[in-house]
Amino acid sequence: MPGSAKAMAGCTVGGLVLATAYTVALGSSGWLWFAWVVLALVTLGVVTARRW
Repeated sequence: MPGSAKAMAGCTVGGLVLATAYTVALGSSGWLWFAWVVLALVTLGVVTARRW
């Protein structure tokens, strides 16, 4: 996996940790989870595009 895809995957994992911490501390936010899902899908697309 190239460096940019690794960095994006790291940001996605970090975003998951932050979204989970926010949900535990302050309650669920639909927009926060929606943004994380979009980020995860974009990351998946980048990783897939880099492999082909």
